[in-house]
Amino acid sequence: MPFKARTVPVGLIMLRILHKRMNFSGEEKKYYVYQEKGFAGEVQFDLLTDKLQSECYILNDLLLKVNNTTFQIDTSIIFQKTLHFFEVKNYEGDYCFRNGRFETLNEKEIKNSLDQVKRITSLLRQLLQKLGYHHLTIEGKVVFINPRFTLYQAPLNEPIIYPTQVDALMETLNVKLSKLTNQDKKLAEQLVSLHQKESSFIQIPTYNYEQLKKGITCRECGSFLMSVLGMNVVCSDCGCNEIVESAVLRIVDEIKLLFPDQKITTNVVHEWCVVIKSKKRISRILERNFKMVGVRNWTYYE
Repeated sequence: MPFKARTVPVGLIMLRILHKRMNFSGEEKKYYVYQEKGFAGEVQFDLLTDKLQSECYILNDLLLKVNNTTFQIDTSIIFQKTLHFFEVKNYEGDYCFRNGRFETLNEKEIKNSLDQVKRITSLLRQLLQKLGYHHLTIEGKVVFINPRFTLYQAPLNEPIIYPTQVDALMETLNVKLSKLTNQDKKLAEQLVSLHQKESSFIQIPTYNYEQLKKGITCRECGSFLMSVLGMNVVCSDCGCNEIVESAVLRIVDEIKLLFPDQKITTNVVHEWCVVIKSKKRISRILERNFKMVGVRNWTYYE
């Protein structure tokens, strides 16, 4: 079990909601798919590191700040006297390494993962020195996790793990001699405490209240084709059943996330639920789950 588990980034949750409720441009759609694919690659790597039996502290998805500079680390693993970190890339297809740059075969340059590793190494070293860990070895690597990734003219002696080398990497980490100390645990705790919960790394498209499509969406397939049958809402596309109260609370979470300044009222939630015709039913759900503030027409829930 990791010392710090990975959670879905708030920005990605927002993109998922907006993707269902508004029309993305071609570039916005491409960016959203890129974010989903990147997160899927990180989760895939987590499934491998979760199996490690050697003594270590695994910290997934750290967002740290040092000297007013913010940096993100996909996976960090603390061993005795060594901190390994991994930048996980879920690239798919054919790429080429030319003149120190990563490019597609049609010579379109993409972000240089090796530069990312160098930047993180420098910033992480500064942070560790500030915390008093002057002699800890830092080892950073780029992991290309997708088996359909190919890099032509691959550089030698660079900190890159290719898809065919991932299993060997896990075997190496698994037999690493490591006896963790209280100091190692303290470091893990300090890094988790320094984790920044708010991230500006994911770009959110501009949106407003009126333009978003209202309605309960299926929790499984995202369809708007929902109907109320007794205590449940049922998806006409995939047949998923969900308790009405659970669906309403999902809607409230979406409203809060997208519009943090919007007061949660019966009318607002009723407008977003669409298929739940009874305002009294929505009021009862809100009363059971939230604190009621104000009276009559000025009532809202928090």
